[in-house]
Amino acid sequence: MYASMINNQKVFCLPISCVFVLVCVYVHVRFPRMDNVIVHVGCLSLKESKELARHAGEAGADAIAVISPSFFKPKTADALRLYLQQVASAAPNVPFFYYHIPAFTGVNLLASDVCRGIEKLIPGFCGVKFSGTNLMDFGQCVQQSPASHSLLCGVDEQLLAFLAFGAKGAVGSLYNYLGRHYNKLMSAFAEGDLSRARALQFKVQDLVAFASEFGFDVAVNKQFMSDLSGLSLGPPRLPLTLCPPDVASAIARKYHQIFPGE
Repeated sequence: MYASMINNQKVFCLPISCVFVLVCVYVHVRFPRMDNVIVHVGCLSLKESKELARHAGEAGADAIAVISPSFFKPKTADALRLYLQQVASAAPNVPFFYYHIPAFTGVNLLASDVCRGIEKLIPGFCGVKFSGTNLMDFGQCVQQSPASHSLLCGVDEQLLAFLAFGAKGAVGSLYNYLGRHYNKLMSAFAEGDLSRARALQFKVQDLVAFASEFGFDVAVNKQFMSDLSGLSLGPPRLPLTLCPPDVASAIARKYHQIFPGE
């Protein structure tokens, strides 16, 4: 199953009117093999978050996802649950994901605490996109969740570990150009071939580790994605700056060294 997530970068960097247009395009002009469209609707403004949630539901999105507010931060899991409940109330019939990404939000509440009993407040709650690195916390999410919930890995370079803990899928940026390798990794894991799965994960980690020496941020990732695909994806929005051509070339050479013949 393939899905597209209209993510927090778009929501935070674009006017809300532009996000409305993007949602309609993604939902109604689905690319081949795109089974689901999940719209991230979390904003710093609760009002705008609810507006986006309502619009996503009306447009026909398959699910919505919400990140924690990151300027005025919730201090407790109860406070964050109440915020999520408010957003979900604007689209009560749309499946709802909590998007846990503490490195970006600075909100270090355990996802397992946030999600414990949350379906009592949000009947449509269906899972978590877990973009933290605390595997114990992720394991607790899996342990306390019903089988119907989707616990998704958001840390691409650690997918194999998340699969071992019970992740049902993944959402990330590396899949845009490493998708076939990740499909092989997931197949190897499903077949019980951990040696092959580890070898593939280590290759991805080698690429990420090399790119991280240059500051592997969204701008660098976007340029690398553009170079590999041959598609012009445009420049990043400030305060992100263009990836220097020599950096993009160095990462591309490393990619072809790790994955020869591509």
